[in-house]
Amino acid sequence: MIISFSLVLLLGIVLVVMIRGGSMKWGPAIIAILFGFSLASTGAADPIRDFLESVSNSIGSFDNSINSGGR
Repeated sequence: MIISFSLVLLLGIVLVVMIRGGSMKWGPAIIAILFGFSLASTGAADPIRDFLESVSNSIGSFDNSINSGGR
């Protein structure tokens, strides 16, 4: 749950920076947000969530192996 909230927060910050920087306008940003909400209610939401969790777990295990000196 914490990872999904962090990911949503990160993507939200990126979206705001892109809008303020002029690389994305409000129209496409709203479409992207609506697409995300629509995608979350489809059958594709579970595989996407599983993929993101596996990537997160891989990064966590990689970080743990670095901190433990490869042991």
